[in-house]
Amino acid sequence: MEIILTNDDGIWAPGLRAMEKALRHAGHNVHVVAPSSQQSAVGHAVTLSSPLRIKKVKENNFSGYAITGTPVDCVKIALGTVLSFQPDLLVSGINNGPNVGVDVLYSGTVSAATEAALANIPALAVSINEFHPRDLTAHAEYVVNFIENQDWKGLPPQRVLNLNFPYCSLEESKGLKLCPQTRAVYEDWYEKRVDPRGNPYYWLCGEILPENLEPDTDKTFLDQGYITLTPLAFDLTDWELLNKLTI
Repeated sequence: MEIILTNDDGIWAPGLRAMEKALRHAGHNVHVVAPSSQQSAVGHAVTLSSPLRIKKVKENNFSGYAITGTPVDCVKIALGTVLSFQPDLLVSGINNGPNVGVDVLYSGTVSAATEAALANIPALAVSINEFHPRDLTAHAEYVVNFIENQDWKGLPPQRVLNLNFPYCSLEESKGLKLCPQTRAVYEDWYEKRVDPRGNPYYWLCGEILPENLEPDTDKTFLDQGYITLTPLAFDLTDWELLNKLTI
Protein backbone atom coordinates (compact mmCIF):
# COMPACT_ATOMS: atom_id res chain seq x y z
CA MET A 1 0.00 0.00 0.00
CA GLU A 2 0.99 3.63 -0.53
CA ILE A 3 0.63 5.14 2.94
CA ILE A 4 1.04 8.71 4.20
CA LEU A 5 2.26 8.78 7.79
CA THR A 6 1.88 11.89 9.95
CA ASN A 7 1.22 12.90 13.57
CA ASP A 8 1.01 15.93 15.86
CA ASP A 9 3.98 15.12 18.13
CA GLY A 10 6.48 15.97 15.39
CA ILE A 11 8.66 14.08 12.95
CA TRP A 12 11.13 13.00 15.66
CA ALA A 13 8.47 11.44 17.93
CA PRO A 14 9.08 7.80 18.94
CA GLY A 15 5.54 6.76 18.03
CA LEU A 16 5.87 7.97 14.46
CA ARG A 17 9.30 6.38 14.09
CA ALA A 18 8.01 3.02 15.38
CA MET A 19 5.05 3.21 13.01
CA GLU A 20 7.23 4.07 10.02
CA LYS A 21 9.59 1.18 10.71
CA ALA A 22 6.78 -1.36 11.17
CA LEU A 23 4.99 -0.30 7.99
CA ARG A 24 8.22 -0.33 5.98
CA HIS A 25 9.24 -3.75 7.27
CA ALA A 26 5.79 -5.07 6.27
CA GLY A 27 6.49 -4.05 2.69
CA HIS A 28 4.41 -0.88 2.45
CA ASN A 29 5.59 2.32 0.79
CA VAL A 30 5.59 4.89 3.59
CA HIS A 31 5.61 8.62 2.91
CA VAL A 32 6.27 10.59 6.10
CA VAL A 33 5.00 14.18 6.08
CA ALA A 34 4.89 15.43 9.66
CA PRO A 35 5.25 18.64 11.69
CA SER A 36 8.76 19.86 12.40
CA SER A 37 7.75 20.64 16.01
CA GLN A 38 5.22 19.64 18.67
CA GLN A 39 1.66 20.42 17.53
CA SER A 40 -0.54 18.67 20.11
CA ALA A 41 -4.09 19.95 20.64
CA VAL A 42 -4.04 22.35 17.69
CA GLY A 43 -7.19 20.70 16.34
CA HIS A 44 -8.00 21.34 12.69
CA ALA A 45 -5.94 24.53 12.49
CA VAL A 46 -4.62 25.60 9.08
CA THR A 47 -1.75 28.07 8.63
CA LEU A 48 -2.90 31.12 6.68
CA SER A 49 -0.77 34.05 7.84
CA SER A 50 2.76 32.69 7.47
CA PRO A 51 4.57 30.58 4.87
CA LEU A 52 5.21 26.87 5.24
CA ARG A 53 8.66 25.42 4.80
CA ILE A 54 9.50 21.85 3.83
CA LYS A 55 12.69 20.18 5.02
CA LYS A 56 13.80 16.72 3.92
CA VAL A 57 14.83 14.60 6.90
CA LYS A 58 17.06 11.62 6.20
CA GLU A 59 18.86 9.60 8.89
CA ASN A 60 19.81 5.93 9.04
CA ASN A 61 16.93 4.09 7.34
CA PHE A 62 14.39 6.86 7.94
CA SER A 63 13.35 9.57 5.53
CA GLY A 64 10.50 12.03 5.47
CA TYR A 65 9.43 15.65 5.14
CA ALA A 66 9.26 18.02 8.12
CA ILE A 67 6.71 20.80 7.71
CA THR A 68 6.71 24.06 9.69
CA GLY A 69 2.96 23.88 10.24
CA THR A 70 0.07 21.99 11.78
CA PRO A 71 -0.89 18.36 11.20
CA VAL A 72 -3.63 19.48 8.80
CA ASP A 73 -1.08 21.61 6.94
CA CYS A 74 1.03 18.45 6.59
CA VAL A 75 -1.81 16.51 5.00
CA LYS A 76 -2.78 19.35 2.68
CA ILE A 77 0.77 19.93 1.48
CA ALA A 78 1.42 16.19 1.18
CA LEU A 79 -1.57 15.78 -1.13
CA GLY A 80 -1.05 18.98 -3.08
CA THR A 81 2.71 19.38 -3.29
CA VAL A 82 4.92 16.64 -1.84
CA LEU A 83 3.18 13.65 -3.43
CA SER A 84 2.03 13.27 -7.01
CA PHE A 85 -0.36 10.34 -6.49
CA GLN A 86 -3.41 9.39 -4.47
CA PRO A 87 -2.38 7.29 -1.45
CA ASP A 88 -4.28 4.20 -0.35
CA LEU A 89 -4.35 5.20 3.32
CA LEU A 90 -3.29 7.87 5.78
CA VAL A 91 -2.08 6.86 9.24
CA SER A 92 -1.74 9.49 11.96
CA GLY A 93 0.25 8.53 15.07
CA ILE A 94 1.16 6.74 17.23
CA ASN A 95 0.23 9.71 19.42
CA ASN A 96 1.45 10.12 23.00
CA GLY A 97 -1.75 10.56 25.01
CA PRO A 98 -5.25 9.20 24.36
CA ASN A 99 -7.73 10.61 21.87
CA VAL A 100 -11.13 9.49 23.09
CA GLY A 101 -14.40 11.30 23.64
CA VAL A 102 -14.13 15.07 23.26
CA ASP A 103 -10.37 14.75 22.68
CA VAL A 104 -11.07 14.21 18.99
CA LEU A 105 -12.15 17.85 18.68
CA TYR A 106 -8.84 19.12 20.08
CA SER A 107 -6.50 16.51 18.67
CA GLY A 108 -4.06 17.33 15.89
CA THR A 109 -3.60 13.60 15.40
CA VAL A 110 -7.29 13.00 14.71
CA SER A 111 -7.57 16.22 12.70
CA ALA A 112 -4.83 15.06 10.33
CA ALA A 113 -6.81 11.88 9.74
CA THR A 114 -9.98 13.93 9.32
CA GLU A 115 -8.35 16.09 6.64
CA ALA A 116 -7.40 12.98 4.70
CA ALA A 117 -10.92 11.60 5.07
CA LEU A 118 -12.37 14.85 3.73
CA ALA A 119 -10.20 14.26 0.65
CA ASN A 120 -11.76 10.78 0.35
CA ILE A 121 -8.65 8.97 1.56
CA PRO A 122 -9.22 6.21 4.13
CA ALA A 123 -7.71 7.32 7.42
CA LEU A 124 -6.61 5.80 10.71
CA ALA A 125 -5.73 7.76 13.86
CA VAL A 126 -3.70 5.88 16.49
CA SER A 127 -2.99 6.94 20.07
CA ILE A 128 -1.84 5.46 23.36
CA ASN A 129 -3.00 6.34 26.87
CA GLU A 130 0.48 7.39 27.95
CA PHE A 131 2.25 10.73 27.65
CA HIS A 132 5.88 9.70 27.98
CA PRO A 133 7.65 7.98 25.07
CA ARG A 134 8.59 4.33 25.33
CA ASP A 135 9.18 1.39 23.05
CA LEU A 136 6.11 1.19 20.84
CA THR A 137 7.42 -1.50 18.50
CA ALA A 138 4.78 -4.06 19.48
CA HIS A 139 1.98 -1.50 19.23
CA ALA A 140 3.14 -0.44 15.76
CA GLU A 141 3.21 -4.06 14.63
CA TYR A 142 -0.33 -4.50 15.98
CA VAL A 143 -1.41 -1.48 13.91
CA VAL A 144 0.17 -2.94 10.77
CA ASN A 145 -1.73 -6.19 11.30
CA PHE A 146 -4.92 -4.22 11.89
CA ILE A 147 -4.39 -2.25 8.68
CA GLU A 148 -3.78 -5.36 6.62
CA ASN A 149 -6.99 -6.97 7.86
CA GLN A 150 -9.32 -4.06 7.08
CA ASP A 151 -11.32 -3.54 3.90
CA TRP A 152 -10.40 0.12 3.50
CA LYS A 153 -12.11 0.45 0.15
CA GLY A 154 -15.30 -0.84 1.73
CA LEU A 155 -15.52 2.00 4.27
CA PRO A 156 -18.12 4.70 3.63
CA PRO A 157 -16.57 7.91 2.31
CA GLN A 158 -15.14 10.54 4.65
CA ARG A 159 -14.68 8.31 7.67
CA VAL A 160 -11.87 7.95 10.21
CA LEU A 161 -11.12 4.91 12.34
CA ASN A 162 -9.85 6.00 15.76
CA LEU A 163 -7.70 3.40 17.55
CA ASN A 164 -6.46 3.83 21.13
CA PHE A 165 -4.12 1.65 23.19
CA PRO A 166 -4.43 1.44 27.00
CA TYR A 167 -1.77 2.29 29.58
CA CYS A 168 -0.21 -1.15 29.79
CA SER A 169 1.88 -3.48 27.69
CA LEU A 170 0.20 -4.95 24.64
CA GLU A 171 0.32 -8.40 26.27
CA GLU A 172 -1.56 -7.08 29.31
CA SER A 173 -4.34 -5.43 27.30
CA LYS A 174 -7.76 -7.06 27.36
CA GLY A 175 -8.29 -7.06 23.59
CA LEU A 176 -10.09 -4.85 21.10
CA LYS A 177 -13.45 -3.19 21.77
CA LEU A 178 -15.53 -1.55 19.07
CA CYS A 179 -17.35 1.26 20.84
CA PRO A 180 -18.80 4.79 20.63
CA GLN A 181 -17.30 7.93 22.11
CA THR A 182 -18.09 9.06 25.61
CA ARG A 183 -20.09 12.28 25.80
CA ALA A 184 -18.42 13.30 29.06
CA VAL A 185 -16.36 16.50 28.89
CA TYR A 186 -13.39 17.85 30.82
CA GLU A 187 -13.63 19.67 34.11
CA ASP A 188 -11.02 22.38 33.45
CA TRP A 189 -9.10 24.74 35.69
CA TYR A 190 -6.00 26.91 35.41
CA GLU A 191 -3.19 26.49 37.89
CA LYS A 192 -1.53 29.77 38.78
CA ARG A 193 2.25 29.68 39.00
CA VAL A 194 5.02 32.24 39.31
CA ASP A 195 8.06 32.46 37.04
CA PRO A 196 11.62 33.09 38.34
CA ARG A 197 11.12 36.84 37.88
CA GLY A 198 8.02 36.90 40.06
CA ASN A 199 5.47 37.17 37.25
CA PRO A 200 2.34 35.00 37.34
CA TYR A 201 1.45 32.57 34.57
CA TYR A 202 -1.28 29.97 34.17
CA TRP A 203 -1.20 26.29 33.21
CA LEU A 204 -4.29 24.51 31.88
CA CYS A 205 -5.32 21.44 33.87
CA GLY A 206 -8.34 19.21 33.51
CA GLU A 207 -9.83 15.76 33.83
CA ILE A 208 -12.87 13.81 32.80
CA LEU A 209 -14.53 12.74 36.04
CA PRO A 210 -15.08 8.96 36.25
CA GLU A 211 -18.63 9.41 37.52
CA ASN A 212 -19.54 11.21 34.27
CA LEU A 213 -18.44 8.36 32.02
CA GLU A 214 -21.03 6.16 30.37
CA PRO A 215 -20.42 2.39 30.39
CA ASP A 216 -19.45 0.75 27.13
CA THR A 217 -17.83 3.89 25.68
CA ASP A 218 -14.27 4.55 24.55
CA LYS A 219 -12.71 6.15 27.63
CA THR A 220 -14.38 3.68 29.99
CA PHE A 221 -13.03 0.70 28.06
CA LEU A 222 -9.61 2.34 27.63
CA ASP A 223 -9.31 2.93 31.38
CA GLN A 224 -10.25 -0.72 31.93
CA GLY A 225 -7.32 -1.87 29.79
CA TYR A 226 -9.00 -2.48 26.43
CA ILE A 227 -7.81 -1.34 23.02
CA THR A 228 -10.64 0.79 21.63
CA LEU A 229 -11.80 1.37 18.07
CA THR A 230 -14.33 4.05 17.19
CA PRO A 231 -15.45 5.00 13.68
CA LEU A 232 -15.80 8.77 13.29
CA ALA A 233 -17.89 10.84 10.88
CA PHE A 234 -17.96 14.62 10.67
CA ASP A 235 -21.44 15.78 9.84
CA LEU A 236 -22.04 17.91 12.94
CA THR A 237 -25.64 18.73 12.06
CA ASP A 238 -28.10 18.05 14.88
CA TRP A 239 -30.76 16.47 12.68
CA GLU A 240 -33.23 15.94 15.51
CA LEU A 241 -33.13 19.60 16.52
CA LEU A 242 -33.14 20.73 12.91
CA ASN A 243 -36.49 19.03 12.44
CA LYS A 244 -37.89 20.63 15.61
CA LEU A 245 -36.76 24.24 15.12
CA THR A 246 -39.13 26.77 13.62
CA ILE A 247 -38.18 30.13 12.16
